[in-house]
Formats: sequence, structure tokens, C-alpha cells
Amino acid sequence: ESLNRSLRKVLKTKGAFPNPESVFKLLYLALNKISQKWTMPIRDWKAALSRFAYAIGGAKLYEFPDRFPID
Repeated sequence: ESLNRSLRKVLKTKGAFPNPESVFKLLYLALNKISQKWTMPIRDWKAALSRFAYAIGGAKLYEFPDRFPID
């Protein structure tokens, strides 16, 4: 619930997007920022984040491990 609200808030405050890829990139950055506030580990979060990163540009989680405070 809180995650959905945070993501909607990010998209609502922006205007029009030039293409669908820009929406994915914005959500990716928002998820990265939001995840820093979490205190409890999320089940299968590493796999989900890795799939999301791959969907927006083929990035792998191990390419930038310092940006993901997981485990």
C-alpha cells in the first residue's frame, strides 16, 4: 500500500513523458530511493529488482551493488 502510494506520487508530480522507457526509468529510480527507507527485508526483492533493472535497459544487479542496500 505504501509502496503503491509512493510510486503514484512520483508519477503524479511529473508532467507528460516523452516515451514509455522514461516512465520505467523514473520508477526504477524511485524504487531505489524508497527501498533505502525499508527496515525489514523484502521476500524475493533481489530477484524482482534485478528483473526490473533488466526490463529498463539490460542492467544487471551486480553491475552496481553499492546502490542496493539488500541483505
